[in-house]
Amino acid sequence: MIHGVEIKKLVTHVDERGFFREIIRVTDEFFGEGFGQWSHSLMYPGSAKAWHIHRRQIDWWYVPIGTLKVALYDTREDSPTHGKLQELFLGENAEPAVLKIPPGVAHGCKAIGGTAHLFYVTSRTYDPQDEGRIPHNDPTIGYDWTAGPTIK
Repeated sequence: MIHGVEIKKLVTHVDERGFFREIIRVTDEFFGEGFGQWSHSLMYPGSAKAWHIHRRQIDWWYVPIGTLKVALYDTREDSPTHGKLQELFLGENAEPAVLKIPPGVAHGCKAIGGTAHLFYVTSRTYDPQDEGRIPHNDPTIGYDWTAGPTIK
């Protein structure tokens, strides 16, 4: 796992009425950096968004509907996982979790299987000076967003 990236597994309480799932609370150590903004992104099947990166902002991602294939790339020169790539899945077909993405970790996602809803909290409000982009096909990262599932 990339240094500083955290996954908070969520507890779901199910009964005949449905379920209850707490996502984050202000007293969580996992959420210690605090709240700046809450956003919702809807992604159509097959669409990808990559690469985003922040200098100061932390993101917490939760996918309640659909499934996202998430890729992370550590750009931090002083990190023990500098240059490492990590893939994971968030959403309906994965264990319920919140993903914490620290500053300096490039991130992107692709909606797989159907329409996906990404809810995310950021530690700061939107600041175009902090919002960075890396081309989706950057050769340094070497990640192919168009590739389908591995054939085994």
